[in-house]
Amino acid sequence: RLAELPLNNPIKKNFVAGLVGLCYRKYGNTRTAEILDEIKKIGFTYATIAGITIGIGDIIIPANKQETLNNADRDVDEIEKQYRRGFITADERYDRVIDIWHKAKDTISVALMDGFGSFNPIYMMSKSGARGNESQITQLAGIRGLMADPTGRIIDLPIKANFREGLTVLEYFISTHGARKGLADTALKTADSGYLTRRLVDVAQDVIVRSLDCGTLQGVTVEDMREDEGDIIEELSERIIGRFSLEDIRHPETKELIVGADELIDEDTAVLISDAGIKQVTIRSVLTCKSRYGICIKCYGRNLASGQLVEVGETVGIIAAQSIGEPGTQLTMRTFHTGGVAGDDITQGLPRVEELFEARKPKGQSLISEISGRVELGESRSKREVKVYSPHGEIRAYQVPYGARLKVRDGYEVEAGEELTEGSINPHDLLKVRGIRGVQLYLLQEVQRVYRLQGVDINDKHIEVMIRQMLKKVKIEDAGDTNLLPGSLEDSFVVEEANRKIVAKGGKKAVGRPVLLGITKASLATDSFLSAASFQETTRVLTDASIKGKVDPLLGLKENVIIGKLIPAGTGMSRYRNIKLILEDGAALPSHRPAEKLKLYPMDYLDDDELTDEEMEDNGDLDNGVEDAAGAFSNDQSEVS
Repeated sequence: RLAELPLNNPIKKNFVAGLVGLCYRKYGNTRTAEILDEIKKIGFTYATIAGITIGIGDIIIPANKQETLNNADRDVDEIEKQYRRGFITADERYDRVIDIWHKAKDTISVALMDGFGSFNPIYMMSKSGARGNESQITQLAGIRGLMADPTGRIIDLPIKANFREGLTVLEYFISTHGARKGLADTALKTADSGYLTRRLVDVAQDVIVRSLDCGTLQGVTVEDMREDEGDIIEELSERIIGRFSLEDIRHPETKELIVGADELIDEDTAVLISDAGIKQVTIRSVLTCKSRYGICIKCYGRNLASGQLVEVGETVGIIAAQSIGEPGTQLTMRTFHTGGVAGDDITQGLPRVEELFEARKPKGQSLISEISGRVELGESRSKREVKVYSPHGEIRAYQVPYGARLKVRDGYEVEAGEELTEGSINPHDLLKVRGIRGVQLYLLQEVQRVYRLQGVDINDKHIEVMIRQMLKKVKIEDAGDTNLLPGSLEDSFVVEEANRKIVAKGGKKAVGRPVLLGITKASLATDSFLSAASFQETTRVLTDASIKGKVDPLLGLKENVIIGKLIPAGTGMSRYRNIKLILEDGAALPSHRPAEKLKLYPMDYLDDDELTDEEMEDNGDLDNGVEDAAGAFSNDQSEVS
């Protein structure tokens, strides 16, 4: 598609990044390195000729600045009058004043960027993606705007000057809050981000690609991810690249097949789907993968590093944890660079990500409707009340907490799980109302929102890996005729397996409800007591394991590292180590390791006879014969000549 690119356009950072990505996919590693060298040479040559420099004369203050400030001052005076006369509350006054100054700053910022010539050095630096962003340029040449105090509350007195004009003593003093907060944040929040990464790694360390296809018939329907106001967070085409389609995708008008079921969607296909005006696509997803241990290739799709299909043995859990945790570190650092300008601070964002992954009750929780139906607003005992009437005659009444803002009006039709007031939804409530799929999609969208609004692109599948780990457990409510304990947390696959066996014998199935665990709890609830003990609460985990007589199946990475075994990932997987050399005359060579030494490498999984047929199929590693528990080779293994 290079031929389609417009000629004589400024080449910006993201264009070069896209170009390098394209080269890598088309021509591979070596050729890309050569192209990068050439790009570097061109860059150095022209940077030398241009000699870009920055002087105070390049900072051009927009002509409409004073007029915009005068208008804003007038509006603020009007609001002050309304407040003094008692027409509006202090909170309303504060919110409106903040809003006026935000709008004024935006107006000046737009005029400022439009007023720069296309060869202005500051403009070129910012637009090319080399250095500086719009917020920093607005502070240099527009207005510094609103500042936040040490608690993070926005001070409603803006700094009307910019660095070109210089600040008054009071303005300088107000802005010291921001500068100090930036430095303190950098020191403190790096630790928070590092701890989040550690928990993410711990919860997902045993997610390894173990088979080609789990054979699931379920998928996830994806569409454009949008903000409440309708702004697109992530486009559909972006979300489906590198995933397998669950069903045939046809052109809505011509009915021509674009992608068959179980086929990979690449960049070109995603463009065709987008151009055809298709709004929803059902894809295979990590969230619906039926592999008993780890996940399968088809539910994961393409490896984002190489652009090829992911291979058996890839540690996708660790990759996901690092992909989510690393930008957290970057974002915390970035608070420092805008000098504490209000509204530009990820410290709002990182705690939100943590809140979502830990499945905590959110700050500023919103009310959600438990049933679908029509809304009626009313008052009872001087409290505001929202009633929802379902078409089947069911009625639910909700008291609106003091100070909460309603999102619905009289006569609105709401769906179950929809918000009635503004705020964040409690994911546990959503799980009860909308079930597993509803809460999965909510968590995915909320985490994406935080990162995307900071300009960080994370692929959905990394977040899906984490959400899958958070929703693996089921709380047993009725054990039926199985050996499961009521009230205990069990893996959903264990419950399914127990039910399958008991139904075959004509017994009563166990009943459990899905539970959403935060990443810390999910790490401690893992099957491996070694992994859990090395994470947190060591004494409690080991005491609990010894009381229950637990056995560690050694399926993850941590537990194998702890006991000094090869990790069951990459070339450490038994399928890559089951190799016997055969001479051309058919005689087998003696093993390069004597049989006793093989005992150092017990199998990566359970013994063959401990697994059901279904589990054998699920587990790609067990298909073509594996070492038995002692580690000796089995007779029917695949042979490589």
